[in-house]
Amino acid sequence: MKKVVNILLLTFPIIIISQNSQYNISSYLDEGSKAPNTHYIGEAWLNPLFRADDDLGYHITKATFRANSTLDWHKHSSPQVLIIIEGKGYYQERGKEPIILNVGDVIKCNKSTEHWHSSSKDSQVTYLALYAGDKPTIWTEVLTQEYYNNVAEKLKK
Repeated sequence: MKKVVNILLLTFPIIIISQNSQYNISSYLDEGSKAPNTHYIGEAWLNPLFRADDDLGYHITKATFRANSTLDWHKHSSPQVLIIIEGKGYYQERGKEPIILNVGDVIKCNKSTEHWHSSSKDSQVTYLALYAGDKPTIWTEVLTQEYYNNVAEKLKK
């Protein structure tokens, strides 16, 4: 018993020191904060994992959209990469047909390409969004519930 107490007394300070490091650790497992309902329908949560700085040069944000939630049409001043890590969603670029995105899918949207993405009608979607620059998203047109419902019906077939 005395040996166990001595081992605990010796290792406890090491545990405290190792947990009190100077590393900046975040987790993509955190849901994040509920996004203000400005340019989307439904419910969304955002977890900014990394912000662009001099060393990194790009942002990484985890976004979760509950089922039946969608973003408005928008574009970015840099390319954007979406990595689907949970659920199922829809994606469409202006002038192209909408598609379904599933877990494991990775899609790149070119700079200044107008597009929208969302959860599906029956499944939430979680993705990592990678994009560069410090310019805000350019919102171009409201994506109506009617349009979204028509896309969902079309993709169901």
